[in-house]
Amino acid sequence: MIIEPLPEEEAKKVEIVRGPNIQPLPIPDAPEQHLKAQISLKTVDNITTDDITPASAEFSSMRSNIPLMSQYCYHRYDPEFAARAKAMGKSIIIGGENYGQGSSREHAAINPMYLGVKMVIAKSIARIHKGNLINHGIIPMVFADPADYDKLDQLDELEVDGLLDQMKTREVTIKDLTKGNSFKAKLELSDNELEVILSGGQLRHLQKQLKEMEEK
Repeated sequence: MIIEPLPEEEAKKVEIVRGPNIQPLPIPDAPEQHLKAQISLKTVDNITTDDITPASAEFSSMRSNIPLMSQYCYHRYDPEFAARAKAMGKSIIIGGENYGQGSSREHAAINPMYLGVKMVIAKSIARIHKGNLINHGIIPMVFADPADYDKLDQLDELEVDGLLDQMKTREVTIKDLTKGNSFKAKLELSDNELEVILSGGQLRHLQKQLKEMEEK
């Protein structure tokens, strides 16, 4: 059956009834020109999406409840991560080689995003996970010099001036305010991926496109 769509004004009055374990999908804000945030987690090589978000049946019922599921983000790697990231408000994750390998689990990007992670800087990022980070508004970067990974520590405070302008050049200079030095990171993104991440993720990018269409 094809159901005739309701008129716009009437559609706005329709209430969507959700069970107690179903929460709306959080939508991140677009990145800001100036970012200052601490490193909430420094990981090792080959971190998997299972490490980031638990995969067992015990957690399957939480997939529609991001506030609840996010409490278990990185739980088997660092049980204190979720509380620490949430307390920071916004933060950055540092990764080694092949960050986010494994399944295509979107929640491995959604949960860190919900906890305020704005950026992942790694030696390399698994292709599918990089796509999920982009879709959910987390900026994926790789070290221009992988040796800079060793110079960073958890809880270091990082700063990026002119972030949006630098992102468009595909290379960003990041200051480590704690150590008093700086390093460069690259954005290995297509033009479309860059446009999506500058919008704040796929949902905000679609909202932006719809708005532009309405204005024409």
